[in-house]
Amino acid sequence: MRRSRHRKKSHAGIMIGVLSILVCCLLGFAFLFKDIWLKAPATQTQEQPHIESTTTQKTSSVQTARIMANGDILYHDLLYMSALQENGTYDFKQNFKYVKEWLAKADLAIGDFEGTIAPDKELAGYPTFNAPIETADAIKWAGYHVMDLAHNHILDTGIEGIKSTVKAFDERGIDTFGVFAKRSRNEILVKEVNGIKIAILGYAYGFNGIEQTISQKDYDDYLADLNEEKIKRDLEKAEKIADITIVMPQMGIEYALEPTPEQVALYHKMIDWGADIIFGGHPHVIEPSETVVKNGDKKFIIYSMGNFISNQRIETLDNEWTERGLLMDVTIKKENDKTIIDTVQAHPTWVSRTPNGRKSPNGYDLYDYTTYILQDFIQGGKYRDILDEATQKRIDKAYKEVNEHINLKWSE
Repeated sequence: MRRSRHRKKSHAGIMIGVLSILVCCLLGFAFLFKDIWLKAPATQTQEQPHIESTTTQKTSSVQTARIMANGDILYHDLLYMSALQENGTYDFKQNFKYVKEWLAKADLAIGDFEGTIAPDKELAGYPTFNAPIETADAIKWAGYHVMDLAHNHILDTGIEGIKSTVKAFDERGIDTFGVFAKRSRNEILVKEVNGIKIAILGYAYGFNGIEQTISQKDYDDYLADLNEEKIKRDLEKAEKIADITIVMPQMGIEYALEPTPEQVALYHKMIDWGADIIFGGHPHVIEPSETVVKNGDKKFIIYSMGNFISNQRIETLDNEWTERGLLMDVTIKKENDKTIIDTVQAHPTWVSRTPNGRKSPNGYDLYDYTTYILQDFIQGGKYRDILDEATQKRIDKAYKEVNEHINLKWSE
């Protein structure tokens, strides 16, 4: 009996041992296959976000750049006499008091400085122009990034005047174009703004005969005229190295409210050769705008932006259009390597001239000169209440007539 019980116990022990081994094996297989089962889904969830991220990156590849440009900054002698301080220096910030906040909205602000800055020469405000160096300080303070120097007065103080004018702006971090004192004739100014490359070119119709006093070499080395062969070559080159091309030509008849047939023909050629935007100048009054379609894309021309700051006005020339100007406001959009002009706005401007109670050495009344962006001064504008009734009427008339005259139809 004892042997029989012992055998039964031995068989039971063997069975328990076998079952234990089977359980261990099953647990081992479970752990092994658990890793395999879980690995496949985990790999899929890791790859999925990568695909979504790539898709998002492609659809969000959009850059924009807001460009502002204005007409002639022209310092007649009465403007700099009025800006003279008691300590013998000049302060022109008053001219741009209401402009500064607008230029702060621009990614690229372009001005048109008509005249020279030659500290070693006498100041002059008509018929030749040589402004105090403090004008460059005020222009910097206002927020300009680039200044056009292609105009008929750039030789008023000679080749040295070109160099000193470029130097004055360069020392204040403002690029210049339209002359070649800093860059060679073959170099094009290209500004990269928010990932968009913008080429900027300027040309003048002539130089008031002063070019006869310089050598042909200096003429070729420093000046940019309206030679069509050179313009075509420049624009074709600009189209290869930039996303968008702006041209600021100086051409037309002074005080004419409409462009000449020659202006229209040449500006259209510029579009054909590669220009996208043309900001015209020289007539000292505003001329209309035009939208041109090329290969399905819209291009923009404003034939003249008028005066931005000067002493030309109804009181001095019996011409109210000379006290009016434009601040052009253009948005460029680049998406997936295609760049277009997205929006175009034109903001009418007007030069305020109010007596400051002082007299010049010659006994002339002196004034505070300030450029108004009229959107801020018409009915509902934030500065409307600072104006007297007569000025309100004058501004309302200017705002209405300028908008009608430029005939801007970009959004149509």
